[in-house]
Amino acid sequence: MAREKVSFRSGPQVDMTLLLVVVLITSIGLVNLYSATSAYVGASRHAALADVYVTQIYWIVIGFLVAMLLAAIDYRHLERVAPVLYVGGLLSLALLFVVGGEGIRGANRWLKLGSFSFQPSDTMKPLVALMIARHIQNDSRTDARGLLDLVVPFVISGIPMVAVMLQPDLGTSLIYLFTTISMVGILRIRGTSVLLGLALTFGGGWAMWLFGLKEYQRARITSFMNPRADADDTGWHALQSQTAIGNGGLTGEGFMQGTQNQFGFLPDQHSDFPFSVFAEEFGFVGCMVLLALYCFLSIWCIHIASQAKDRFGAALAIGCGSIIFWHAACNMGMSMGLLPVVGITLPLFSYGGSSVLTMMVCLGIMMSISMRR
Repeated sequence: MAREKVSFRSGPQVDMTLLLVVVLITSIGLVNLYSATSAYVGASRHAALADVYVTQIYWIVIGFLVAMLLAAIDYRHLERVAPVLYVGGLLSLALLFVVGGEGIRGANRWLKLGSFSFQPSDTMKPLVALMIARHIQNDSRTDARGLLDLVVPFVISGIPMVAVMLQPDLGTSLIYLFTTISMVGILRIRGTSVLLGLALTFGGGWAMWLFGLKEYQRARITSFMNPRADADDTGWHALQSQTAIGNGGLTGEGFMQGTQNQFGFLPDQHSDFPFSVFAEEFGFVGCMVLLALYCFLSIWCIHIASQAKDRFGAALAIGCGSIIFWHAACNMGMSMGLLPVVGITLPLFSYGGSSVLTMMVCLGIMMSISMRR
């Protein structure tokens, strides 16, 4: 009697390449954060920074669990609930103006719920990407689009942008804008519309400079052009960061041997300038390895988008990938003095629960898209 052939239907396959790159970046980030929080700057601050390192481990574990949950869910279900999630995100931003947020350096960006606090503007980033991807999915046009056809995506990101600018938080607003531009870039757009859009962007930027920015935000941008003009105030962060990077040389000063970090000259080394800590300790060679990992992750996001089974998945992969890319590019740029210091975190490197969860949400969504390509 002939045996029957039994066939097993394989389920969604985990994207091991994406998982490996994320684990590598996260592991290097934790090692770097340990050094950044072990600076010899006094016993009280040393203890506080040690607590930061332990807290970061908790957030990474929680973030991985959230990413695994999102990977297990078919990403197409997110299309249906995107409007609800988006409105919920806007309400959380509005709460900052109603009940007041936890203020740091004059900016109310954190909602505090008991001992837990989170930054609504961070969690809003993937929700903006979700809504724009939903719009792109429903836009069935195949011809080139004009400027008016792009109004909806920019309104979707523009509403939280305005709310975040009022906090104020210039860096997060720029991430919303760059993410939107990256996502609509997958559409066919008329050349004249691109030129007109650039002109409007320049005009809007000039108006923002005149009427929308706080005085300290203008000072950060002007000090970027010449940080030594105000080296003890607005230019301090940039100069100390560049000094740390320069100290690293080719191979670095060694783990936990960076003088700028260990002696407390580097400000916000665990949040805004972890790249400077890494560059001082591991030098140009280490920076090239880290840069290669972020570049590969960004390229792999484009690969996932190209393999997606629908427009929603492709647009969402580009959106989530661009959030990570622009965070990394802006943070490294401001650390090296190539961009103004605007307080943008380095993905999976910088300390912060909201930042870690946001990046893990983006990675979990990309994993879900990759598993169902």
